[in-house]
Amino acid sequence: MTARLHRLDEGEKFRSYEGGSLLGPNPPRFDPKRPKMLISKATELEHAEKARDKAIKYEGITTLAQVFRLETQVEKLREELDMMLLGEQDRRGCDNGSCKSENSGLKAFTKDLRTNFKGLDDIYVWHAVAGAWRGVRPGATHLDARVVPCIVSPGLGGTMEDLAADKTVEDGIGLVHPDQAQDFYDSMHSYLSEVGITGVKVDVIQTLEYVGKEYRGCVELAKAYYKGLSKSLSKNFKGNGLISSMQHCNDFFLLGTEQISMGRVDPNGDPMGAYWLQGVHMIRCAYNSLWMDQFIQPDWDMFQSDHLRAKFHAGSRAICGGPIYVSDHLGGHDFDPLKKLVFPDGSIPRCRAFALPTRDGLFKNPLFDCKSILKMWNFNKYGGVIGAFNCQGAGWDTVEQRFKGYPQCYKPMSGSIHVKDIEWDQNMEATKMGEAEEYAVYQNQAEKIFIATPESDATQITIQPSTFEIFSIVPVKKLSEAAKFAPIGLTNMFNSGGTIQGLEYKEASVKITVKGGGVSWPTRVCRQGSATWEVFGLRLSVEEEAHEEAEEEAPKDETKIKVDKGPRQCFPASNVSTLSISSACNFGLALDDGMEH
Repeated sequence: MTARLHRLDEGEKFRSYEGGSLLGPNPPRFDPKRPKMLISKATELEHAEKARDKAIKYEGITTLAQVFRLETQVEKLREELDMMLLGEQDRRGCDNGSCKSENSGLKAFTKDLRTNFKGLDDIYVWHAVAGAWRGVRPGATHLDARVVPCIVSPGLGGTMEDLAADKTVEDGIGLVHPDQAQDFYDSMHSYLSEVGITGVKVDVIQTLEYVGKEYRGCVELAKAYYKGLSKSLSKNFKGNGLISSMQHCNDFFLLGTEQISMGRVDPNGDPMGAYWLQGVHMIRCAYNSLWMDQFIQPDWDMFQSDHLRAKFHAGSRAICGGPIYVSDHLGGHDFDPLKKLVFPDGSIPRCRAFALPTRDGLFKNPLFDCKSILKMWNFNKYGGVIGAFNCQGAGWDTVEQRFKGYPQCYKPMSGSIHVKDIEWDQNMEATKMGEAEEYAVYQNQAEKIFIATPESDATQITIQPSTFEIFSIVPVKKLSEAAKFAPIGLTNMFNSGGTIQGLEYKEASVKITVKGGGVSWPTRVCRQGSATWEVFGLRLSVEEEAHEEAEEEAPKDETKIKVDKGPRQCFPASNVSTLSISSACNFGLALDDGMEH
């Protein structure tokens, strides 16, 4: 991360790729454990370097022998990491010319990716706003680049230590002259576009703030760079093929959002560390979105599906309203949380707005006050959603200037939710839903459903550490004097309400269109008479007799719905299907996972 960019096209590793290698009989070898081993060794080296630097800083306390020992340890770890990286060199997928494809390099690689993974729409690559973390190497390209010293404000200098950022500040940034900003970005992006790349993730954008002194200040420097970046996006990546990262500075929001429409709301990212730190990421994303969603689409960043707290992250991404993507290592996937987030065709049941903290939690500390739950609200097309997350157990220590654990707070937390926690009047389409007399509330994790009204008491909940509950809140529609209906959606998805694509009420009937795979289980459904219909290949029938468990309280003409014991068929999960029901429900129709049959 502390290197400087020395070329504007692909690196040697991609240049050596031979077309067809991924598709041939001898694809490149890959050890799924290797990436994590590299990251682990690099992290070990980083910690050793921090310990050495700290010892040197307090030289009056530490002895020369201690510093020498730490320096020896750093050199040993660096050699070990270099040896591991050497093993990455000259790995090719084709031996002895067995692959006969004439193309090669990054263009061949992206072509093979699209051939191997059908339906792959986009391939993004990463680069820093200045090229690499420490900019562009002077003299290595046709651009006028020189190393500019970093001037950090006292406030920023007193925050969290970070080795990569510290090294950048220490050594300066190889900055391309702002007059060449457009040429700089176009030189990279035009090449990437030509070889099949469709977008970029631009990182450490805030670094422009501390290298602007020699260029009439950071505002003028930002204007030049954002203008060049915007023009390159328009030319090469369909206008907005960019995800911004570490852009938490006013210059970006006021000057850089002409073409950039998405940005990471966590300033630091890295939600893959210790399990007790995962709540920190969610809190920062939720509260930062209050400000940032006025300018850009909040991006809650990636997570790893095989992480110990992957489900915790998946629950928040399901209702965040932004993109969902993972940084899994090849072969390191856990498809259980992924299948609850994403449709098989790659699309997602995305909320209509951005997840924001509920009003009653704006001035609480859901990280280490030992009593508060993070509650977030959002909208679906035909209902609202509230997510309750127990993020207690870690937070920022202003004295030690680091994130630390608060084990005394890592315990079950109690709170409450109410249909009024959703700000229905903040969305024109949702305003009418906020006027409903009653709502069906479905708890995704507990798999329970209940009725609530705006006048009901708040529902009390208890959330275990690093776990969550998602409440789908749907207005109940009165179909007739004897029947009411509320669509819950596919309950095998975290955001069940997001699977509902269409809903049409007509007289005493309802027509519902959903996307995704599943079977139906109507809950507490009643009506007079009898009827049968087909849902997702399952035959549902209405019996003339009342439910045995509800005989004492059910009217004599009340009926129940059961699933016939005939053979089941799994509805194609990537399709959209429409279900029509006449006078069907007491209060809920839920759709459940149809993969078990």
